[in-house]
Amino acid sequence: MAQFDSFVVFAEMRTGSNFLEANLNMFDGVTCHGEAFNPHFIGYPDKDAVLGVSIEDREKRPVDLLKRIKAAPGLNGFRYFNNHDPRVFDALIEDRACAKIVLTRNPLESFVSWKIATATGQWKLTNVNHAKTEAIRFDPKAFEQHMADLQAFQVTLLNRLQVTGQVAFHVAYEDLQSVEVMNGLATYLGVDDRIESLNKKLKKQNPAPLSSKVSNFEEMERSLAKLDRFNLSRTPNFEPRRGAMIPTMFAAPESPLLFMPLRTGPNQFVRKWLAGLDGKRPASLREGFTHKTLRDWLRSEPGHRSFTVLRHPVARAHVAFCERILTTGDGGFPEIRATLRRVHSVPLPDSEESESYGRNQHRAAFLAFLKFLRNNLSAQTSVRVDGSWASQFTLLQGMADVMLPDVILREDDMPNQLALLASQMGRTRMLKVPEITDQYAGRLAAIYDDEIEQAARAAYFRDYEAFGFRAWGA
Repeated sequence: MAQFDSFVVFAEMRTGSNFLEANLNMFDGVTCHGEAFNPHFIGYPDKDAVLGVSIEDREKRPVDLLKRIKAAPGLNGFRYFNNHDPRVFDALIEDRACAKIVLTRNPLESFVSWKIATATGQWKLTNVNHAKTEAIRFDPKAFEQHMADLQAFQVTLLNRLQVTGQVAFHVAYEDLQSVEVMNGLATYLGVDDRIESLNKKLKKQNPAPLSSKVSNFEEMERSLAKLDRFNLSRTPNFEPRRGAMIPTMFAAPESPLLFMPLRTGPNQFVRKWLAGLDGKRPASLREGFTHKTLRDWLRSEPGHRSFTVLRHPVARAHVAFCERILTTGDGGFPEIRATLRRVHSVPLPDSEESESYGRNQHRAAFLAFLKFLRNNLSAQTSVRVDGSWASQFTLLQGMADVMLPDVILREDDMPNQLALLASQMGRTRMLKVPEITDQYAGRLAAIYDDEIEQAARAAYFRDYEAFGFRAWGA
C-alpha cells in the first residue's frame, strides 16, 4: 500500500514553484493542480475550477476540494503559500497520508524577483526572446514585512511537522536544476516513474546578480548591513555541473607534469610544449587517463605538478563560435547551428565561405551568439551548455571533484608562467611560446569593440568576477 495518497508543496511566490510543478507533472500518474487554495483564484488565474470544484464551492467548503484531490486517480497535489486559505492548513498538517514538500529560496532573491515580476507583469517565461526585466528600488520596510510573514509561517510549519512527527522533503531553489533531486522526490512520493531531463518549457527569469537588479543596491546593502544571511554578492550560477573530463588530461612523456585542459583553450600549443619539454613529439604524451590510471600516475610521480590555462572569455567564445557554430565542416554542431538560426535569430550564413559573409556579417553573427550565450549559460534555453563555451569557472569546479590544478595560467602570460613550470621540473630549455596562440585572434581583432566586450561580460560575468579579466587586448 502506498504511503501517500496526495501531496502539498509548501512554497512562496518566486521560489521556483512553477518550475517544480512542471517537473512533478512529468512523472506518470502525478498531477499538481497549481495554487488550489489561492484566495484570489483557484488553481491558475485563467481557470474556473479544480476537479470540478468552483471557487465559489471552495469558499463554502474548502475541505471538499481536499477530498477531491485525494480521491483523484494517481497522485494529486497542489502548491500552498503562507497567504492561502488558512482553513485547510490544520487538515493538511494532520493528514499523514499527505506528503509534504518544502521549497525554499534565499528570501532576498525571491523578494527582488517578486518586485520585478510585479513591475513588468511577467510571472512566467517560456520564450527567452520575450523576457522582460527592469531594476527595482529596494524598500526596506516592505522587505521587513515580507521577512516577518515568511519566517512566521516557516516557524509554524516546522513546529507542526515536529509535533506530528512527520518528515518533509526539502528542496532548495538551486536543487530544481537537478534531475537526480527530482527523481529522489519521486522516490519519496512512492512514484516508480523516473525522468531523464527537466522540463524545458519554463525559463529562468532575471538570472543576473542582485547588483544589476536593484537600482539602489548600495542603499540596500547598508539597510541590511547587520544581516549576513542573504549573501548579497552571490553570483547566480545555473550552469549544469560538469565532470572532471579526466580522459582529456595529458602528462609529459617523462616529466611529472600534468595538463588539465579547458575546452576551447590553447590546448594544441600546450601539447607541443609539454612534449617538447622532454624533447619528444606530442604523440609520446601520456594520455587517455581513467580514474584508475590517473590515480596510478599521481601515486607513481612524487613531486608532480598539474596546471591549466585560462583564455580570455571574448577570445574563447569566439573560438567556440568559429569552430562549433560558424563552420559547416568537421567539428561543427549542425543541429545547434540550425537552432541558433531558426529560434535565436543568430544571422549565420549558409556557408562560412559565402561571398556575402564579410567582416560586418561576422561581427553581427558573433554578437548575436554572445547574447545567446548569456541566456544559455543561465539555463534559459533548451540548447545544451556545451563544454566548448561553458564558463571556465564551472569547468574548474568539475575538475575539483577529482583534483585541483596546482597552477592556473593565463594565456597572455604563458611565456613567463610556463618558464617557471619548466624550471620547477629542472628543465632549462623549452619550446618558445609564440606571440599569438589563438588562430582566430586576427579575425576577432577586426570586429572587436566595446559592444562585444560588454556582451561577453554579460554572458561570462562569473568568469570576469572570479578571474579578474580586463577588456580583451588590454
